[in-house]
Amino acid sequence: MSAWYNKTMAFPGELNINYYKGDTHEFKIYPQKADNSIFQLDDYSNATFKIAEVRGAAGVADQITGSAIISADGTHITCAITPANGALMDSSITYEYDVQIYAPGSGTYDKVFTLLTGSISVTDDVTQGTGS
Repeated sequence: MSAWYNKTMAFPGELNINYYKGDTHEFKIYPQKADNSIFQLDDYSNATFKIAEVRGAAGVADQITGSAIISADGTHITCAITPANGALMDSSITYEYDVQIYAPGSGTYDKVFTLLTGSISVTDDVTQGTGS
């Protein structure tokens, strides 16, 4: 069973996720400006979906990278937790995540925006015996 969601929001937004191990959990983010107009992603070269026990724990050993892909038309980002990502998560831990976009800046610093944050609760695979 796969889960799929669309999330249209003025960023930064929040979405809490219930993830079932073994499934692919996919969601799309359609970022909007404060006036509800489309925030075009054409100028952004990369998106990341980082999962960790502590928000903002970039580079730490327990960080898990989900999939984050900017659409060809620059209107949304598709994010996914795959079964391979999910296998790294422990059901006794509530994880935090950030979805960020990046673009080279005109000066010394790159442009970085956090579009979406939230928590992820994990449920282990549910298996059923056949009985006797």
